[in-house]
Amino acid sequence: MPTMASVLEDPTLERHFKGHKDAVTCTDFNPNRKQLASGSVDKSLMIWNLASKARAFRFVGHQDVVTGVQFSPSGNLVATSSKDRTVRLWTPSIKGESTVFKAHTAAVRSVAFSHDGHRLVTASDDKSVKVWGVHRQCFICSLSQHTNWVRCARFSPDGRLIASCGDDRTVRLWDTSTKHCINCFTDYGGSATFVDFNSSGTCIASSGADSSLKIWDLRTNKLIQHYQVHSAGINSFSFHPSNNYLISGSSDSTVKILDLLEGRLIYTLHGHKGAVITVAFSRTGDLFASGGADSQVLMWRTNFDTKSYQDVLQQHSRRSTPDPPPHVTDIHPRGPHLHHPQPTAIQISPAVADTQSSDPHVIELGQAFHSTTLLNGPTHLTPTQAAANSHHSNGLRPHHTGSSRGEGWMGDESAGRAGATAGSQAGAGGRGRGSREEEERAQTHPLEALSGHPSCLESTLQHIVQQLDILTQTVSVLEERLTLTEDKLKECLLHQSHILKEAQSSGGRRRTESEETDGSPVHST
Repeated sequence: MPTMASVLEDPTLERHFKGHKDAVTCTDFNPNRKQLASGSVDKSLMIWNLASKARAFRFVGHQDVVTGVQFSPSGNLVATSSKDRTVRLWTPSIKGESTVFKAHTAAVRSVAFSHDGHRLVTASDDKSVKVWGVHRQCFICSLSQHTNWVRCARFSPDGRLIASCGDDRTVRLWDTSTKHCINCFTDYGGSATFVDFNSSGTCIASSGADSSLKIWDLRTNKLIQHYQVHSAGINSFSFHPSNNYLISGSSDSTVKILDLLEGRLIYTLHGHKGAVITVAFSRTGDLFASGGADSQVLMWRTNFDTKSYQDVLQQHSRRSTPDPPPHVTDIHPRGPHLHHPQPTAIQISPAVADTQSSDPHVIELGQAFHSTTLLNGPTHLTPTQAAANSHHSNGLRPHHTGSSRGEGWMGDESAGRAGATAGSQAGAGGRGRGSREEEERAQTHPLEALSGHPSCLESTLQHIVQQLDILTQTVSVLEERLTLTEDKLKECLLHQSHILKEAQSSGGRRRTESEETDGSPVHST
């Protein structure tokens, strides 16, 4: 079968994206197939446009590490979670608008949309999972049975279930209508780091700091597959939309590709220097992305299967009844696997393999130009007001969490140093191109002139913002006192008027009585 074999190629590195200044923590593809989002320890969200030579956008607004990112099903919003305790909803365009949710009382570790785009689910170090309304921008409910930090939470495809996992070594399943925990899987040797449903909602998978990956059938609540293929903790994984494959990223610096139908490892990808923190398939499965401690985002072409993933998804959508639902072992039969049984290690040198793209031109965007607050609705602010509003809403003390336990990539100093080194090297390369690019940037678009000399300017702005914050707090205290004084004055006036009325009415009664006494006849004995 020479023709089929020629189609079945190994995964290939399509592009690499350089722009983050520290470790990449999360990635997601836009359903419109035109953008890729990534979040980083450098506190920024990057939107990479997949068209060749297209510009990338950097969104600045979070005050701490961005821990999670996801596009809405329509692709017109991006949600991010952060260690600064907030969640932001962004417009993935040059407008750079964002809405802030003061989501939790500790670091937020993950954020995800429901499949209808109406709700968000967040997981936090405050041991809770919370559900939010997207359009009304409101809190809906809190799920609180975890006994330690919650690392990840996801909706089922039908929105009726939520799966969550965390440092209490459990994976919990919640009913969104009753808010009850309906199942708890506890057989983990360490923290449960990531959890997700397959595209049919019949199975959940979870990964652990103990380097294990487990898949449960939700109809029988039984463990049906258990993989131990990495040599260090797994930080992230992603189901292929056909449910035939799963990719995982690990602190052992590799991406592994599992064939779920055959129950075996088929590829090991060596593209990153340092921990791989995030992996994600595109919605159609033809691409996947990986990001890690080396500050890079790599985009790969799948090439695993001859089936058209679009056809697979259309066939799934044509199912008239969910009973019996598709299963991981019968979901979409395909031809026999043409690769050799032993795992194939693919050595990738990103600098050599990616010949198709130069580093994209990055446009800096942030709340200094556009900000939307949760309470006031969409409002366009001046740069100073926006900065003050952002710092006031997030608090001026960014939340840094530490742990006596090994925190994986989030507490790994070596990973941070690797990211910093990669960032400094990228910076050195960028300076070589020098002031000509900066001049061109200033001429082409006003938003592109944001990246000037941030160090002293940033400290000055931060000082101004602190003073504004103190003023705002002072004014609010004065307003409260003034309101209390007004209330007391109103009470006094009401009391006085009440006394006057009583006095007048009693005075009138006395006059009437005296008149009656004066006009009465005198009887003498």
